[in-house]
Order: sequence, then C-alpha cells, then structure tokens
Amino acid sequence: MNESMTITLPMGALEGTAAVFSTWLVGEGDQVRKGDPILELETDKVSMEVCAENDGSIGKILATSGDNVDEKTILGYLDCGEQSEGGKVSVETLSSLIANDASQNEPVTDVVQSDVAGDDSKRHLIGPAVRKLSRKHNLNLSFIDGTGKGGRITRDDILAFIDAQAGKEQSNLDVSIPAEKSHGLKSKLVPHTSMRKKIANHMVDSLLHTSPHVTSVFEMDMGRIIEHRKMCKMGFEEAGVKLTFTAYFLAASAKAMQKVPVVNSRFHDEFLEVFEDINIGVGTALGDEGLIVPVVKQVQEKSLFDIASALQQQTDKARQGKLAAADMKDGTFTISNHGVSGSLFATPIIINQPQVAILGIGKLEKRAVVEEVNGEDIIVIRPKCYVSLSIDHRALDAYQTNLFLSHFVEAIESWGK
Repeated sequence: MNESMTITLPMGALEGTAAVFSTWLVGEGDQVRKGDPILELETDKVSMEVCAENDGSIGKILATSGDNVDEKTILGYLDCGEQSEGGKVSVETLSSLIANDASQNEPVTDVVQSDVAGDDSKRHLIGPAVRKLSRKHNLNLSFIDGTGKGGRITRDDILAFIDAQAGKEQSNLDVSIPAEKSHGLKSKLVPHTSMRKKIANHMVDSLLHTSPHVTSVFEMDMGRIIEHRKMCKMGFEEAGVKLTFTAYFLAASAKAMQKVPVVNSRFHDEFLEVFEDINIGVGTALGDEGLIVPVVKQVQEKSLFDIASALQQQTDKARQGKLAAADMKDGTFTISNHGVSGSLFATPIIINQPQVAILGIGKLEKRAVVEEVNGEDIIVIRPKCYVSLSIDHRALDAYQTNLFLSHFVEAIESWGK
C-alpha cells in the first residue's frame, strides 16, 4: 500500500531569503530515488536544486513557475512504497548555481529526468550543464541525438546541434518575436535568466528608488602590500591558501570601519543601525550569467591568513556553483574589485541594499608621480590604483566618506610598518 506524503522545504533551507519556484525537473508519475533533484528554486541570487530524501513516485504537482514559496508551502506529493518510512517528506537543497558550466563532455553525476521520452523503459537522463544550454537556446531535446553513455545527451551534443541549425530559417528561440521588435535589423533574442532579472530589479531599486548615491575617489599606492605579498605568498600557498590583493582590501576595510563605524550600517527611517560584526561581500562575476556576492563574515576577528582562506573558499564555491543562500546572507558592506577586468574607476558602483556603502578598487598600474626626496621634487614610478566609495547620502556625508577612505588608504600604504 502506497503512502502519499507532502513535499515541502525543511525549516531553514532558505536562510531567510525570498524564493520563487522555478521549474519541476520531474513529472507526475515519475519514479525518483533518494537524492534525485526534483525541482528548482530561485532565491535573490542563487538557483537551488531541491532533492528528494525518499524513494517513490511523484504524485500530484502543486507548485508552478513563478510562485512565491517558503518552508510552509506544499509543493506537491510523493507516493512512497511500503518499504519507505512514513511521515513528511523533506528535501535537501544542493546549493548549485544553474550557471555551473561543466566543461566535461560526459554527463555530470547529478542528473535529472527530462520530459523527453526515451526508450520504452525510461527517459533520458539530463545533467545541469545540458539543461542550462537547452533552456538558453530554447531547444526541444527530442530532436537531439545523445552520444553519451547509454544514449545520454551531452553538452557537446547540444553545441553540435546548435551549430547544425545555423543558417536555417529560424531557431525555436526566434519563433515568438515580441511585438516591440519591429525594426528591420538582424538580431537574436536572448531571454533573461532569473538571476539577470533579479540583478536588474535590485540595481534599479537601489539607485533610483532607495539610495541617493554619491561617490568619492582617492588614489592609492600599492607598493607596500605588493612587497608584503611577495614575502608571504609562498608560505600561504604551502598551507593551501591563495593570497590575493582582495584579502588585503577586506582587512583594510575592517580597520577603516573600526575608525568610522557608521560605514558598517543600515539606514532606517528613524535611526541608523550600526553593526558590530563586519561582514564583507565580494562581488564575483560569473561571465554573462551575472554577478553574485559571497560574504566573508566577522572580518574584524580574522587575521590576514584567515581572511584569505575564507575568501578563497567563498569565491571557489561561487565559481563552482556551490554557494548556499547562507553564504550570501547578512553582508554589511561590499567590495567591487572591478580593476581585475581593466577598469580604472567606476562611478557610481551601485550599493548592495540594504547596506549604505560599497568600495570600488580600480586597475593596478604603474604611474609616474612626483615625490619630494631631500627637499627636491623627483619623478618616480609607483604602483597606483584608484579607490572609490559610493555611499547612501541619507546615511553618510562627505566627512564620513572621505574619513573612511583616508583610513583605508593609510592601512594599505603603511602595511607592515
């Protein structure tokens, strides 16, 4: 005798973030095993796969795309066999950015059943990288031959199919052209991902509806930390930690915020909430997929080594698609190291709400500067970059902004003294 159980999220799975139901990875009647991904959710910045903890078959499906969901929402039902334990079905969340672009040709280990009919016994098994490409290009997988083990469709199969369609009348992506595309120019429509939509809404809300942005820019000499990094880099690497300039920026930010605590705050209509812990988010680009902000927590309590270690763990998880909602929660300040892509400075860098400031670090380059040596002005070559602070002018003024930057620059330029 089968027993029907509700499919819900376990308490704490969302870590307090908002979630929107994205899609079912299985259909009614599909057999699933414990650990199989069965649905996807979208939080503010992360796509999460949700997996079944029990064997069984999918009963009635309730949640639909676009639904707002939380731990109390009944998403559907799982019919379990007699061997299954009774009770409520919980699910474990695999924090995986669907942007995870697996480069290997073999299908990834964590696979899901697609809605494409295979042979008489079972459906094809489709991995996340294949699923991502098929969505991006709006492909019907029933038209694609799989060359992977057991006839599975691989990433290379998808790319080969896309290439084969080049030059034909129109791909499935272009069939439904919106009315506003009335010009005669040749173009391709690339649907926005849920992540891109959320980023867009977050940026517009921050800049136009919430915070009056003001930016101040200082110039900073990087010579001291360049020398310090040369001395410490090998020792860090032997301990399995990569020492980056960004680790110094987190440490210097914490030092500056201890001198100017109001930078580490949140604006409310009746008061300014100043935080004791300094939790710094670091903007991490995922190529065309967007930008996410993993958080290093309690930076004020950490040594440079501990900061570098925590930073490496967070950025590695971000690029591998393994961030959990908790990894981006409770940030009180953000750093955008935009100089890594060649930018000298950016203004304003849009504040990551509900914070009141965001630090920008520009490209490091050698510059000719004038210095006074023994009473004479001489031209020397120094490693310099621009550093900026964009602030919420409701919470901070020029005085606090420039004072913070002064302490930050001093911490970097006098490192090790």
